[in-house]
Amino acid sequence: MMTASALAIFPVLWVVYMSFGDADAWANPGDILRNPVTSNYGDVLAQENGFTTWLSNSLIVALCTTLIGVLISASAGYAISRMRFPGHRPLMWTFLVTQMFPVAILIVPLYNILSSLQLLNTYAGLILTYCTISVPFCAWMMKGYFDTIPPEIDEAGRIDGLSPFGAFWRLIVPLAKPGLAVTAFYTFLTAWGEVAYATQFMTTPDHYTLAVGLQTYVGQFKAEWGAMTAASVMISGFAATVFFLVQRHLVSGLTAGASKS
Repeated sequence: MMTASALAIFPVLWVVYMSFGDADAWANPGDILRNPVTSNYGDVLAQENGFTTWLSNSLIVALCTTLIGVLISASAGYAISRMRFPGHRPLMWTFLVTQMFPVAILIVPLYNILSSLQLLNTYAGLILTYCTISVPFCAWMMKGYFDTIPPEIDEAGRIDGLSPFGAFWRLIVPLAKPGLAVTAFYTFLTAWGEVAYATQFMTTPDHYTLAVGLQTYVGQFKAEWGAMTAASVMISGFAATVFFLVQRHLVSGLTAGASKS
């Protein structure tokens, strides 16, 4: 257990360690202990059209993807869990099958679709793309979570005069906070760290997300390892903060969602 933990945490600690080195630190990593520098972080934050621009772009895309993805996933999961309608089972399998396609296969058709809609190099296009990734999986997960909530709660709400949406919004959603937290966390991380789609669909530096912007630190003839590792630490720190905010809901949400299918 200790060995596995050490192997898992070593790359993270190494990136943090190297972020305090100068331009030649990769050739002589031992020199960092004798002369650590913090200028890499300042240089990254001060770069014009750099980290702060990428951070704001990533936040816009990730937060909008999370909001839209959670709303659609929760609604779809609730409908599949509680209702029986024409196409109910094919819809469930469609959600499952869409997860089987690798990114390399989907880039070209998604690129053509966004191009025809004039959504290339826009936040809306990237948000739409990320929702296609996260919603199918999250809908399945939310369906499993809603299955654990007794349907008698819905029936009691209907008797009290609530519409199906009213019962869902006022009675079921408050009980599903752990499942919603897991869904939100997964959707956020999907949009926060995705590289392939963002690299192809965002074509100008002012629209780069963090994952794409990091690639600009490595060129054909030179690599700014200090700036890249410092930016990586800040990006990971933000994701870790989101994890700590929702961690108390993650275990209960995941276990409840896995108890039924």
